Amino acid sequence: MMPKWPDDDVILFDGVCIFCSRWVRFVAARDKAKRFRFSPIQSDYGARLARNFGIDSDDPDTNAVVHGGKVYMKSDAALTVLSQLPGWGWVRTLFAVPKSLRDPVYSLIARNRYRIFGKYDACFVPDADLRVRVIE
Repeated sequence: MMPKWPDDDVILFDGVCIFCSRWVRFVAARDKAKRFRFSPIQSDYGARLARNFGIDSDDPDTNAVVHGGKVYMKSDAALTVLSQLPGWGWVRTLFAVPKSLRDPVYSLIARNRYRIFGKYDACFVPDADLRVRVIE
């Protein structure tokens, strides 16, 4: 059983990963209700969240989302977030694909994300609109 986390609708992401930072901007642009907040794993808050859920903050292999009082990782995290966005409810059908098939694809991308998409020298700095939704 995963430990609980006091905050809800928090997305943990790798703040130096260009792909991960684009994911945050993608979600933020579509999350009209501003439901989700974001925490880079390189921040104090993000590192605590990662430790709590057994994610290595020095070498993260997944993003995570706390939603409905539960933590979701890998493909479950991505599908959970997408399925909460307006117009993206259809994504719930992808939960029918077995996790044993979804997670290896997720892990392959996660392992190679810096090589494929690049890496920032420092944690990405969001614009003012997004900044208020970042927890550090």
